[in-house]
Amino acid sequence: MSVEVTTLPSGLRIVTDRMAHLETLSLGVWVAAGSRHECSDEHGLSHLLEHMAFKGTRRRSAREIAEEIETAGGDLNAATSVEQTAYYAHVLAADAPLAIDILADILTESIFDAEELEREKDVILQELGSVADTPDDFVFDLFNAAAFPDQAIGWPILGTPEKVRSFDRKRIASYLANHYRAGAMVVGAAGALEHKQIAEAVEKSFGSVPVDSIGQTVPARYVGGESRVKRRLEQAHIVIGFEGVAYGDPEHYPLHVFANAVGGGMSSRLFQEVREQRGLAYSINAFHWGYSDSGLFGIYAATGQSQIAELMPVALDCIAAATADLTEAEVQRSKAQLKVGLLAGLESPSARSEQIARQTLAFGRILTRAEMIEKIDRLSLDEIRRAGAKALRSAPTVAAIGPIGKVYSPDRVMERLGTG
Repeated sequence: MSVEVTTLPSGLRIVTDRMAHLETLSLGVWVAAGSRHECSDEHGLSHLLEHMAFKGTRRRSAREIAEEIETAGGDLNAATSVEQTAYYAHVLAADAPLAIDILADILTESIFDAEELEREKDVILQELGSVADTPDDFVFDLFNAAAFPDQAIGWPILGTPEKVRSFDRKRIASYLANHYRAGAMVVGAAGALEHKQIAEAVEKSFGSVPVDSIGQTVPARYVGGESRVKRRLEQAHIVIGFEGVAYGDPEHYPLHVFANAVGGGMSSRLFQEVREQRGLAYSINAFHWGYSDSGLFGIYAATGQSQIAELMPVALDCIAAATADLTEAEVQRSKAQLKVGLLAGLESPSARSEQIARQTLAFGRILTRAEMIEKIDRLSLDEIRRAGAKALRSAPTVAAIGPIGKVYSPDRVMERLGTG
């Protein structure tokens, strides 16, 4: 890998990977500030700020931002997650200075115009309505809230209509000043680039970013519980979950491999048993999400009302059995799938820039290709089984939306698993 790193005196880190034979590059700014860093009166503000960053600066109007980048053939986008917010661009190699200048402009010189703010609030309210109308998305908001009750890490990233309507320019500017600081930011770039040129352009454009890093994050406290919304739908959407582990925990990779082996593809146990053999669900899969200090492991299923009663014990028995009899062949398939996913990030400039930036925020350094593969290859069958068994001993979380009369309660889940 041709990875290079520069840390500016302000603490802002610049990480790049030059990819041979490309004519374009992807670059962006990743900020260690997401929905879990919000106070109760800021719920949804990280996401609103992401939207408002494109709505005009002291030098450019919203239209000029769009026209400048698109005249160069590039594009801009952004995304908010639980622990990070990202702003990124994809451009021709010669237009890297333009992309850096625009990204710096929207992150340091946005004016948060009152009229633009009101229009964007309406856009986000529509986005909230869209999620509420999409049960396979909405059920995960219910799941997170039940797993982490009364905590920012469990709040929906988009916020609530009431909170979104309450935000004003002053509140947005205050959040930006408190969280968007050099020590909490990484500029990542990959593709047709020269590291020195990127670093020089970033140092010039981001000189006004405050130096200090953000304060400590409130520790996550997994609790578990249930959240159900009865709604007239053709399918019930169900998530049954447990406490996972942080992405820096030694058990992160074992549990990730376990989740993928149990429900990560068409050859997985859940898919074969629940869908192919019994026809009990249209969709079923397993997942493991790691955060900086916690995680979530679980299964998701979408099924008809008449199949719920049979689906629940079959799915739970399937994952419970895997903790004792998962085979070496299943593990090898899971490992191969995960390695392909990791290595694919080395082949796309957008995926690679995101990968190196997120690793820098998470671990303070970039993991080598050999290191990533070795973390997966070295795992034993026993380690993977134990990680799954440990997760299933934690308090269950159940979330469901639709015709949900036969969905197990957390107590019934524990009873079925023999952990109650």
